[in-house]
Amino acid sequence: MLFTKTDFESKSHKKKKKKNTVITCLLSMETDTEHHEMFVDQDFPADDLSLFCDYTTPLSKLLDDVTWLRPQEICKQPQLFPDDSVEAHPKQGILGDCWLLCACSMLLKNRHLLDKVFPPEQPLWGDSAYRGEFLFRFWQNGHWIEVRVDDRLPCINDNLCFSRCQSPRAFWVALLEKAYAKLHGSYEHLWAGQVCEAMVDLSGAVAVRWSIKDPESPQQPNDSQIQHALHGLSVSDLPLELKERCAISCCVHSATTGFPELGQFHAMCVMEWTSVTTITGEGVQLIRIRNPWGRRSWAGVWRERGSGWASLEASCAQTLLSRTAKGEFWMDEAEFLQEFDEVTVGCPVNDAGHLQSIYTGNFLTHSQQIGGRWVKGYSAGGCRNNSTFSSNPKFWLKVCERGEVFLSLLQCRRAESPAEGAIQQHTQLQAIALHVWKVEKKHFNLTRTLNKQPFVSHAHAYDREVVVHTHLNPGFYLLVPSTFLQGAEGPFLLRVHSSCSTSLSVMKSSPSPLQLSSEGEWENICSHGSWSIGSSAGGSRNFTTHELNPRVNLTVIYDPGGNNVRVTLHQNRPENSLHPIGFHIYKVPDGGSGSLLSPGVMSPVVSCVPHAYSQEVSVFCHLLPGEYVVIPSTYQPDLSADFTLTIKRKIQRKAMQSQELLGRAVQEVSCISVMKQ
Repeated sequence: MLFTKTDFESKSHKKKKKKNTVITCLLSMETDTEHHEMFVDQDFPADDLSLFCDYTTPLSKLLDDVTWLRPQEICKQPQLFPDDSVEAHPKQGILGDCWLLCACSMLLKNRHLLDKVFPPEQPLWGDSAYRGEFLFRFWQNGHWIEVRVDDRLPCINDNLCFSRCQSPRAFWVALLEKAYAKLHGSYEHLWAGQVCEAMVDLSGAVAVRWSIKDPESPQQPNDSQIQHALHGLSVSDLPLELKERCAISCCVHSATTGFPELGQFHAMCVMEWTSVTTITGEGVQLIRIRNPWGRRSWAGVWRERGSGWASLEASCAQTLLSRTAKGEFWMDEAEFLQEFDEVTVGCPVNDAGHLQSIYTGNFLTHSQQIGGRWVKGYSAGGCRNNSTFSSNPKFWLKVCERGEVFLSLLQCRRAESPAEGAIQQHTQLQAIALHVWKVEKKHFNLTRTLNKQPFVSHAHAYDREVVVHTHLNPGFYLLVPSTFLQGAEGPFLLRVHSSCSTSLSVMKSSPSPLQLSSEGEWENICSHGSWSIGSSAGGSRNFTTHELNPRVNLTVIYDPGGNNVRVTLHQNRPENSLHPIGFHIYKVPDGGSGSLLSPGVMSPVVSCVPHAYSQEVSVFCHLLPGEYVVIPSTYQPDLSADFTLTIKRKIQRKAMQSQELLGRAVQEVSCISVMKQ
């Protein structure tokens, strides 16, 4: 349901309209000097510092071409929201932030969330109190934080160059985008992201993301969950209110025949699911989708004037086509599953702030959250492959009655508010997981419990947040959040939303230092190299030049079981000019040579990805004895830097070389004894 312009206008704005005569008289008495100085945001200046972060995206082509204008300098009579509510939807500019715009469309379906993110009763253009300042709120790490910005917006040739509304006179999208860019440090930080993260930031709710094409993905729920999430959105037994309020987005990972002009990783909004019956009596599920580009970009049978409409009654076809706005198109369910690679569904939130389950429609009226931290050497035990898994933070969940439960584990960003420094969007995400065991609290053996299969869990994934949906009976449950790598540090937030009463608390235990296996010894191998433009800076596997990167040979000679190799890549550059780095480890075929290895054809056995803007990245892994090649790289080709690659491999314990015999002292010890006498 969309709101009209009247819905969006603040009460204070309406009251001021009634006093136009009085205000006009007062203004006529003012001098030409401005009574209120226009607000200028010194923390997010109107210059290149707010536009760029590292100049690695196509946005760098705008250098020196952008001017900053206030809305009243762009058009006459600017509005926050347009007269036509359909014109309020976002339209993407030249910034690759379709993921954010899909989440923005969610706010147009929920007035409560819109007021939460964009507090009403702020002075607008034409108000005597207007100073060009706007306040936004975003949900970060468990609470809402405020972000203030001025209304100077980046333009090219007096037109907005980034996101805007379909109406050129409406500016709510452009202003929200600026506030979100300030939160992350720059506009360039918004280039590419996950729709689920933006949905959570704009709602404080829970969003789930599933791959449609890869049923073996560790992020994938079971088949019944997929069917419920995808097909259940349009079946008759799903509440109509839920279908209208759910935020749904779909993503294309690569160009397909149906979207000939699309590149990789483009997100769109699902606006409507409906069932229709063809002239022959066949039932068809139709889905209306909005492309943030503002173009329909669809070549399927249900495109405008496509052959699919001929299979419907003329009145039905006309009704559905009349509901399509700019950038919208229809497709059937079969086309949807074929063309899109991923779907993201955000749980609706009611006015009381309660989540509504996307599986059952139930309201989850109970919620709790608690923070924690993985600390290297004490509570960063890694995954269940490690004997140190039990040292991870542990939490009790007491369930008082059977109910539906959402458990989510979110790894927190560094900064809690813009005042403390912008959030680092490119900070490397750890692979995180959440495991849950049903236990009897009074008869509890930690080691025995953790050796059993978990009651429910989410496998390790490189996501900011992982979500577990389940139904729990009364009793006690042990929750263990973990990273995949042992020693990976960072803060996290554990959240519980449930339809039943629950109690979440920390399981108190005395920390003890983590110990590596004592079997064997560790040997360090250090290699120095460089990426040179035009010769050895080949970039990631996305580029055909990946094979040009430097190669470091690795021989594994000992396998005691478990992780036996740690590879660390360190780039020798200042913190403020880091490149995104990562590496892959390839197995050399028996009898082959590392110099003849073709990474473009072979698949790596271990990868340290995604590439991270970090001084150092590392992988602790298990490799079978044999010959390997490590290929370090920057994400983009032709980025120069020196690097150090350190390989720590386990070897058999060396025999002690000594002259000491049983029952006989070593000669050196005897001499020391004589000297002391």
